[in-house]
Amino acid sequence: MAAAARIGPYFVWEPGRRYRDISDLSDPVVLAERVGDARRLLNRMGAGNPEDRVVASTVFLGLTARLVSAPLAAAVIGGAVPVADPDRMGWRPVPSGPIPIVYEHLETSAADHATALVAVIGTLVTPMLEAFRTRFVLSPQVLWGNVASALGGAHTMIAQAAPEHAAGSAALVGELLARAPLAGTATLHRPDPGRDRWFLVRNNCCLYYRIPGGGTCGDCVLVPPADRARQWRAMLSR
Repeated sequence: MAAAARIGPYFVWEPGRRYRDISDLSDPVVLAERVGDARRLLNRMGAGNPEDRVVASTVFLGLTARLVSAPLAAAVIGGAVPVADPDRMGWRPVPSGPIPIVYEHLETSAADHATALVAVIGTLVTPMLEAFRTRFVLSPQVLWGNVASALGGAHTMIAQAAPEHAAGSAALVGELLARAPLAGTATLHRPDPGRDRWFLVRNNCCLYYRIPGGGTCGDCVLVPPADRARQWRAMLSR
């Protein structure tokens, strides 16, 4: 986890006292509070009054990134995946930015890395996804696409911060995208076979474009192929 944390704030799980149980993130009342806070923040930023379900999709993506980024980096860089035990994990609300994730004790999974990460997703993300789906009437395809997007974003940050692990990270994310429940949600592309840079492309949209001024994300299915190719060339030139 220490190796994962060096990638950035979205990759930090820290030991400490649980302020709120991690299971709260599957409570419709708590989720409504989180979405309401995000909605008010967007309103203050001049984004008008977007639909609850659109804001909810964005909130879900951010929370999912907090739950999957650290285990992915731990697998790729640290060589181990933590066992996600909800009874020993918690979170702390913050006004903005990535919420702190804390744990009282972590054990290492004995499974292969892909299987262990599927277990993390099943334990931490799936209950939250089901709560968002029912509370905000969101499509499962959109929500699972958001999980794929969170993994793709984590891979990009790993590749930038630790390029020696880019290939291993892409291979692991690719394996996750080939398995249930993520099969069919997205694909990884390597536009330059001579470079260890992969880019995720979703098969659906997170709805962020429906927030006034939001636009489309780089991995969105709605990005025209020519624009996507230009974006990739620009990132490869850095």
